[in-house]
Amino acid sequence: MPGVRHNLLNGAAQGTYVSPRVEGREENQGRRSEINIDVDVDLFLLCVSHPDDRLRLSLTGSYGSHSVAVLGPATGHSLRRGGPLLRYVLRKLLRGALVILLVTFMVVLLMGLAPGSVATVILGESATPQAVAELEREMGLDRSVLVQWFSWLGSALQGGLGTSPVTNQPVTSAIVERLPVTLEIAALALLLALVIGVLLATVAARQRPDSPLDRGINGLTSVFLAIPAFVAAPVLVYLLAVQTRVFPVTGWVPLSDGLGANLRTAFLPALCVALIEVAVFQRILRADLRTTLREDYVEAARAKGLSGRYILWRHAFRPASFSLLTVAGVSLGRLVGGTVIVETFFSLPGLGQLVSTAVTSRDIVTVQGVVAFVAAAYVLINTLVDLGYEMLDPRVRLAGAR
Repeated sequence: MPGVRHNLLNGAAQGTYVSPRVEGREENQGRRSEINIDVDVDLFLLCVSHPDDRLRLSLTGSYGSHSVAVLGPATGHSLRRGGPLLRYVLRKLLRGALVILLVTFMVVLLMGLAPGSVATVILGESATPQAVAELEREMGLDRSVLVQWFSWLGSALQGGLGTSPVTNQPVTSAIVERLPVTLEIAALALLLALVIGVLLATVAARQRPDSPLDRGINGLTSVFLAIPAFVAAPVLVYLLAVQTRVFPVTGWVPLSDGLGANLRTAFLPALCVALIEVAVFQRILRADLRTTLREDYVEAARAKGLSGRYILWRHAFRPASFSLLTVAGVSLGRLVGGTVIVETFFSLPGLGQLVSTAVTSRDIVTVQGVVAFVAAAYVLINTLVDLGYEMLDPRVRLAGAR
């Protein structure tokens, strides 16, 4: 028998139920609503929205009674959302593809405006203008920026990012060789930022606002925000490498040569990159923790005599950490592409040094390939963070999927 659609509409709650026979009754008691539904059907679809904070559904049907508690605010989120979710993912990927196209085009445009030519780098400073012009013509550099970009784009769509005219190495191979170094620096920097940021945030959240310790932590994070990487790098090298001789000044030891030696060469670069992230993570988590610690259920836990440390880590930390995890996921994509200065300063064989060398030698093909790869990684990580956020917090719904 085809289902008949029934609507229950009240000022406080609304629901849509599909079944041959539905009888509904709604009871609203302050901030808690109960809807009792008698359902005599083998299969039904339920989509309920409620502006309140708590909603409890009591379902009674041919297969027994069920009571489901939904923590709000509810958003009319259908149990069957594969189609909208797929459309949401496709929209995110389409926007990401447009970002990558725009970024790669801007690379060609800006490199074309810069003085010098890769042909001069290849032939040397003593090359005649006629020889330089001839090589530029052979490499297609005499064409317009738009034609050069479309030529590169056609090669990229076929699975290749081109070959460097300076080193004659495929750009894809160069990225694969140097990617592990950059990923390790970015991952270690993110780990350091999370550990230090969470520690400072939890200490500050338990203090009285504007207390000396709270002000001291805020002042320290302000310093982290104000110091750029090219300033932090020599300061940390002087303090932790020159003075204490614990860490090497420059150089890189691969992970295959030993974990301890590898971490000694990776720690200082990762710490330089992590300082700004520490400040961001600490301020986000501190604000969310203080808001969460004022919630009613936290006050109830305090009334039961639970310790402040237990309440903080057991009841307050998880609901307060969702914003932190979202920002941390986005930061990972930013860290992958933000190590140029640090890798150059510490002589690390990563993507940052590859881009720096390519820009100096006017190697447009390599710069385009690395920038496209970093932009794609950033878009992918950002999309995964958006999708995973709902899994972390069931109260959150993907507005873009509706």
